[in-house]
Amino acid sequence: MSHPPLVFVDGDQGTTGLQIHSRLQGRADLQLLTLPDAERKNPVRRAEALNQCDIAILCLPDAAAREAVAAIANPAVRVIDASSAHRTEPGWVYGLPEMEAAQSARIAAARRVTNPGCYPTGAIALLRPLVQAGLVPPDHGVVIHAVSGYSGGGRAQVQAHEGPQSTLAPAFQVYGLALEHKHTPEIALHAGLSERPVFVPAYGAFRQGIVLTIALLLRQLPRHATGAALHDCLVRHYAGAAHVDVMPPAEAEATERLDPQALNGTNQLRLGVHANARHGQVLLSAVFDNLGKGASGAAVQNLDLMLGAACA
Repeated sequence: MSHPPLVFVDGDQGTTGLQIHSRLQGRADLQLLTLPDAERKNPVRRAEALNQCDIAILCLPDAAAREAVAAIANPAVRVIDASSAHRTEPGWVYGLPEMEAAQSARIAAARRVTNPGCYPTGAIALLRPLVQAGLVPPDHGVVIHAVSGYSGGGRAQVQAHEGPQSTLAPAFQVYGLALEHKHTPEIALHAGLSERPVFVPAYGAFRQGIVLTIALLLRQLPRHATGAALHDCLVRHYAGAAHVDVMPPAEAEATERLDPQALNGTNQLRLGVHANARHGQVLLSAVFDNLGKGASGAAVQNLDLMLGAACA
């Protein structure tokens, strides 16, 4: 390219968009295309911006994201969609670089990248390597529990916890009890599960951060699926991954509490295998920032991969 790539963040006033914009401010290797406040919701100006940029990052509700993609007539424009609109759609590259060895290269070369959901980031990171290694059968009845900061609920939850009625906001709430959460098909597809997992999400009264856990009974898994084997599988899979690390066994054994806010402000994902051989039980854990590796940090990581390919 003869000029720094032009990046347009469509929806840069939402929680994810604001953080992406903040992370990109001051970078000399790209230009940020922004619309004045009065033009942000003007469909003509938005369409012009979408077709003028080199890479568009969509931080929009699902329906609006689909409309934005449909409005792109310029075949040179590349897209990172941070919504859940395209996460199970053919033709879109799933934006979890650590998912497998070739994924970073796929993202770097892609025209259309779909950013992972926050909860699926942790669930897939834990499950996919174990399923591929034959340690967790694809048809295993997986139950996933996750607690996120309230920013995961978007503006409505942020307003409920930070607005004038914040004293009425619950300290903790479990939701998705109909077991139809939109992240469930995404988790099943990209984790390689043939049996739909049970996904139980919750919000806590903290702004951001996630703890996600998956409990396993070793007697329900193949004989070679010990706690040590599960841990070693994850260590091998993420060897050399800059943004994912796995707790050493001694640390996992000594850990009595997990702080969902421990990695806030970073693009890091920390995985753990907490095993109790006496009871034949294992708890898999993931801690990360729902607005970092779970959203804006992941989008910028994918953008950097795509910029590297474009500028090569």
